[in-house]
Amino acid sequence: MSQPAAAPFTYAEVGATAGEFPPGYDHFQVRRRIGSGRDLFERAGEQIRAYRIQRGTGIFHSASTPTAEPGTELTVRLGLGPLGINAPCRVVYVLDEPNRRGFAYGTLPGHPEIGEELFAVEYDPTDDSVHGVIAAFSRPGTWYVRLGAPLVRLIQHWFAHRYIATLRPR
Repeated sequence: MSQPAAAPFTYAEVGATAGEFPPGYDHFQVRRRIGSGRDLFERAGEQIRAYRIQRGTGIFHSASTPTAEPGTELTVRLGLGPLGINAPCRVVYVLDEPNRRGFAYGTLPGHPEIGEELFAVEYDPTDDSVHGVIAAFSRPGTWYVRLGAPLVRLIQHWFAHRYIATLRPR
């Protein structure tokens, strides 16, 4: 018996968070220092791949693999209680570079937005600093996100700062 075909991404520019963001979307990037040292960088990279950012902010719902891998199906839960919605995504790529670790996921049918988001940590060997990075391009995918677009953008930026805060050493 054959496997059902994977749902298509809801946008054509799959993988664009790895380079220049495409026109026709809202773009943002938040980069904040979380500390210093190669050990922190390594730990934060592992935590990102294990969905710590999503878990730490309370939006993690489920994932098809224990760590992010290309093709992993991931669902986050947006909203509160009965007003919350499940937002399906798929991991587009994983960063596993000497000084950059993380992954990006893209939206699937049923997600209220259309686009892609990168969750990463960067190590700067020149000063031993470690930075959390959240970057995304998106646009409304539903009438209610379109209606609340200015508020949605504020919430995205607020969440980006919360995501990075989950990586800071305690």
